[in-house]
Amino acid sequence: MKFNGFSFILIVLFLSWIELYAYQATKTLLKNVKANRAKWIKRVYLLQAVVMMALVVYLRLSQAGTISFSFIISIIFMSYAAKLLGLVFVFIDDMRRAIALFFAGRKKRKDRKIASGKKIPRSEFLAKTAVAAATLPVVTMSFGIVSGAYDYRVRRKKLYLPNLPSGFNGIKMAQLSDIHSGSFFDKKAVEGGVNLLMAEKPDVVFFTGDLVNNQTKEVNEYFGIFSKVKADLGVYSTLGNHDYGDYMHWTSAQAKQQNLQNMILAHEKMGWNLMMNENKSLKIGGDQISLIGVENWGAGRFAKYGDLNLAHKNSEGDVKILLSHDPSHWDAQVRPNFNDIDLMFAGHTHGMQLGVEIGNFRWSPSKWMYPQWADLYTEGKHHLYVNRGFGFLGFPGRIGILPEITIFELTNRPV
Repeated sequence: MKFNGFSFILIVLFLSWIELYAYQATKTLLKNVKANRAKWIKRVYLLQAVVMMALVVYLRLSQAGTISFSFIISIIFMSYAAKLLGLVFVFIDDMRRAIALFFAGRKKRKDRKIASGKKIPRSEFLAKTAVAAATLPVVTMSFGIVSGAYDYRVRRKKLYLPNLPSGFNGIKMAQLSDIHSGSFFDKKAVEGGVNLLMAEKPDVVFFTGDLVNNQTKEVNEYFGIFSKVKADLGVYSTLGNHDYGDYMHWTSAQAKQQNLQNMILAHEKMGWNLMMNENKSLKIGGDQISLIGVENWGAGRFAKYGDLNLAHKNSEGDVKILLSHDPSHWDAQVRPNFNDIDLMFAGHTHGMQLGVEIGNFRWSPSKWMYPQWADLYTEGKHHLYVNRGFGFLGFPGRIGILPEITIFELTNRPV
C-alpha cells in the first residue's frame, strides 16, 4: 500500500496522537486499580501501540489485495476506529474540564469528593463510557467477518420488457459480480455459494467483472469451483478494473500483459465466454436478443478500456442487454448515446460492504460516490441492475450489505 513519504509521516503522527490521547484516558480508568496491576496494564497498552505502528509500517511495504493485507488493515482500522469513537467522550470531558478551569480563574480549586453515594465522578463516568463505545466498531466488524463474508443471498427480480421476443418470455438470467478470489479464506463457503447459484437452474449466467484483486493466479485454486457455473445458453463474462493488474507493481510491461493473457485463458478454462468489446446473439427457436459485453469503463479516475461503439456495432435483436462492470458507465455513455440498450448489468460498488437494508429502504456510504450503487434502477425504458458482489475486498467481511446472487426473470407481460 503506497503513500508518499510526507503523507505517511502525517498518518503516523495522527495515529500516534490517537495512541497518546487514548493512553491518558486509560490512566484515568486505572486510578482506583492497584499500583502493580495498573503498571502492567499500562505496559500492555504501550506494547499494543508499538504493534499497531509496526503493522502500519508493514502495510506501507506490502501489496494490497492479499488475504494477509485484508486482515491486517482490518485489525488496524478496528483498533483506531474504536479508539477514535472512545476519544469522543474523552474529548467531551476535557472540554468540560477546560471550561470549568476557565471560569474558575486563578482561584484555588479544592478536591471534590462524592458524598457517601458511591457515584462515579463524571470524568470517570465518561472514561468508562468511552471504553463501552469503543467496543462497538470491534464487535460490529468482527461480526461482519465471521457472519457476513459468506452469507450469500439470492435476490429475485422480475422485469417487464415490452419488446422481449416471446421465445424469451420467462427466461431466467443469473448474475454474479466482483468475486475477488484473492480475498477468500474459506473455500468450502465459496463452493456453497456456487451451489446456491446452480440450484436456481438459470438459463444463462452473466459475470460482470473483478474475478481477482491483482493477479490472475489468485483464481487458480478456485477453477474447480467456478467451472461448475454452467447454463444451457452459456456463461458470459466481462472484465472489471481489478482484472487488468493495474494495482500491481510489475517487473515489466510484458509481465503485466502476460497476466492479462492469463486472465483471458482463465475465463476460457472455466468455460466462460469472455466478451471484450463485442456482441453475441442469444437464440431460442427463431427468436434472438443481443448481448453486448465491454471491457472496464469507469467515470473519473477508473480505467476506460471499454469501447461501447465497437461492442455495439452490428448488434441485432429486439432486446439488447449490456454487461459493463462499472455502473457509472450507464449515465456517462449508455443512456445518452445508446438508446436501444434496454438493460445493463453492473457491479463494482460492493455497496461498500457496509450499510443498512430493511425492506425497500437501502442506505450505504456508497451512495455518496455512486448514484446507482445497488439493486434495480429505471429511467424511462432503460434499466440498470447493480449487483452487490459475490466476494469482498479490503475489509474481509460485510456489514449489512451481504454477498449477492441475482436471479432475473424477464417477461413481455406487465408485472
